[in-house]
Amino acid sequence: MKILVLNCGSSSVKYKLIDTDNDSTMAEGGVEKVGLDGTFLKYKRPDGSKEIIELGKSDHKASVLAILHLLTDAKEGCIKSFDEIDAVGHRVVHGAEKFNKSVLITDEVMQQIKDCYDLAPLHNPANVTGIEAISSILPDVKQVGVFDTAFHQTMPASSFMYALPYKFYTEDGVRRYGFHGTSHRYVSARVCEILGVDPATQKIVTCHIGNGGSITAVDGGKSVDTSMGLTPTEGLMMGTRVGDIDAGALTYLMKRHNLTVDDLQRIINKESGVAGVTEMSSDMRDIENADKAGNERAHMALEMYEKRIVKYIGAYAAEMGGLDIIVFTGGVGENQTGVRENVCRPLKFMGVEIDTELNSRTRGTETVISTAASRVKVVVVPTDEELMIARDTESIVKG
Repeated sequence: MKILVLNCGSSSVKYKLIDTDNDSTMAEGGVEKVGLDGTFLKYKRPDGSKEIIELGKSDHKASVLAILHLLTDAKEGCIKSFDEIDAVGHRVVHGAEKFNKSVLITDEVMQQIKDCYDLAPLHNPANVTGIEAISSILPDVKQVGVFDTAFHQTMPASSFMYALPYKFYTEDGVRRYGFHGTSHRYVSARVCEILGVDPATQKIVTCHIGNGGSITAVDGGKSVDTSMGLTPTEGLMMGTRVGDIDAGALTYLMKRHNLTVDDLQRIINKESGVAGVTEMSSDMRDIENADKAGNERAHMALEMYEKRIVKYIGAYAAEMGGLDIIVFTGGVGENQTGVRENVCRPLKFMGVEIDTELNSRTRGTETVISTAASRVKVVVVPTDEELMIARDTESIVKG
C-alpha cells in the first residue's frame, strides 16, 4: 500500500509517502511558515538533492494540496494520480486517556481529539486541520490517527499520577501522559530485532534526545514510566524547555516578577533549557563547539544536560529491577557522540561499557556501541516514526 504520512504542526506540514510493501520512502519533505508570508515547500529528490517551491501565503489546506500536486507532478512526482494514495496516517500529539492505540478517523474520533485541545493547544488543533484538509481534498480516502501518548497508556497509576488532590485527576485529567510514544515504540521494538531477543524478556531504557527529549522505561515491550508529563515540559533539560523544576520556584518567580500565566508558559517552553542557561543557542552542536572553545557556561549546560539523562536511566533501571538495553535515538542521541559517551561513563557500575572508538564514528546508523563484555547492550537506533505510522495505518485500513 502507498500511505501518505502527515505531521501537521501549527506552522508546518511534514510528509512522507511510504510504500509499505517494501517499507520504502517514495517521497518526503515539508511545508514551512504555514499561514505566514513566504510559505514554502521543501522536498528531497531521489538523488538526495533538495528543492524549494515558493507558495506565497498558504494555509494548511493549500499546503496539503501543494504536497499532493507535487507528488503527482509529471516531472518531480512519484505517482500518477491522487488515486494511488491508499490511505493517510496522521501524527496526533495528544490522545489523553481516550486512545491507547492508533484508530481509524471517524466523526466521533475527531470530536475526541478536539476534546484534548486544552492539553495540547498548539498541536492538536493543527493535527485536526490536517485531517480536515485531506477530508476535503480526498473525501474517499481512509485516514488513521496515531497518537504520541498512546504507547504510554500501559503505565501503572503509580507512575502516571501526580501527588496533587485526587480531584484534579478525576475532574481535569491532570496526570502524566508522556510523549514521543511512536518513537519509543519503534526503537524499543527495533532494537530487539537487531539484537535477536524477545521484547517480552527485556528491560529497556529508550532515550529520545533531540531539541525536545524524553526517556522511557520499557519492560516486556510496554511503557511503564516516562519522563514527560501532562505536557512536554517535564523531564529532561531540553533545547528551550525547562524540564524538571521545583514548582515552588515558578510561583516564587511569578510573584517576584509579576508574571502572567502566559509569561510563565513562554519562559518554561521557549526561553529555558540549554538556550536559557547558555544565553547562546538551543542547538547542542553549538553548545559542544562552545564547550571545546572554553566557554564555561556551555560546559555547565552540557554537564546539566547529560547528568539529567544519567539520572533517568539510573532511576528507571532501579524501577524495573534491572536493565538489559539502552537505546539512543533522536537528533542528539543518534549523532552527538560526546553526549553518548558522557552519559554512559557514570553507568559503568551497572555494567555499561561502550566501545569509545566505535561510538566516536557512529552517527545516524543502527550500531551496537557497547563492548562484548558490557552487561548492558547500548545501541544507536535512528527513529522512524513515519514508518511506524504507515504500518499502523495499513494494519487498520486492512482491518
